[in-house]
Amino acid sequence: MRPDLLTLCGDLVRREEPFVLATVVRRLAASSAQQGDGAIVTTAGEFHGWLGGSCTQPTVVAEALKALADGRPRLIALSPNPGAEGRPGVLVFPMTCHSGGTVEIYLEPVLPRARVLVFGVSPVARALARQARAMDFAVDAADPEADRAAFPEAERLFPGAIAADAGSATRTFAVVATMGERDEEALAAALALDPAYLGVVASGKRFARVRDALLARGAAADRLARVKNPAGLDIGARTPEEIAVSILAEIVQWRRAAEAASPGAGARGPVALPVAAAAEHVDPVCGMKVAEAGARHTAEAAGRTWYFCCGGCRERFLAAPERYAVRAGIGGMA
Repeated sequence: MRPDLLTLCGDLVRREEPFVLATVVRRLAASSAQQGDGAIVTTAGEFHGWLGGSCTQPTVVAEALKALADGRPRLIALSPNPGAEGRPGVLVFPMTCHSGGTVEIYLEPVLPRARVLVFGVSPVARALARQARAMDFAVDAADPEADRAAFPEAERLFPGAIAADAGSATRTFAVVATMGERDEEALAAALALDPAYLGVVASGKRFARVRDALLARGAAADRLARVKNPAGLDIGARTPEEIAVSILAEIVQWRRAAEAASPGAGARGPVALPVAAAAEHVDPVCGMKVAEAGARHTAEAAGRTWYFCCGGCRERFLAAPERYAVRAGIGGMA
């Protein structure tokens, strides 16, 4: 892969911006793509790199955005003879490039890691941070006394207020392990983030007092009702390390159950795309689907915007827009 694409990959990862890495894994002449050619597609539908003729780009972008939306990779094939390429595990699309040839492209969504947000500096909070990092979670620690000595594994420390955009709600798992120190403040901050999972390490009696206090302060009852107390699976845990294991086991259980309930969601969760990124249009000339996001070839006719896979289709359309508009079911052009 080109060095500039590798640099872009690194930048996107550091900024925790999801993207798709597209790689040519097979080609048959006369495709201009070569094995190993690569590209990057962002959530906005921006395309960086080279995968052969420009007519392959709309299909790659459209399928890459779907991979981001459901969190799952896919293998696509573009061929002038789609019927001959059909086999399990491959999504086949028509190749409209004049050069012909067949190209197969692997689309791999690269998503930010799920985060464990720990409130408190208790022994349980520290054990949870250590073990979560070992399981490849990104770890954040929130507490006025949180520092690098207490949480060397943490990527971010929040000794003060937590920003509302501290993490994606669908991939943030919060645990309040303050153990009697600033319990109400910590739980209120966690509730405001509305994380995918929120557990509180406390006895039922203690949690009830904290819950009632927050309700009296106007906290949302529906969010409080979703709080897991006591946090963790009942495995008879006693030590801080065992309690941390039980909590992480519950988080894993929650994630897998969410995947089973929504089969399209990958292990790191789907990505919410801009509305334009989810929109697709059919090229009126060749019939290929074109993602609205990042579309390079468009034309205005019959009171609407038309989208094309390549400049050649756009030119053919502009030479006889009435014919293609009628084919698309839109008549009455002036």
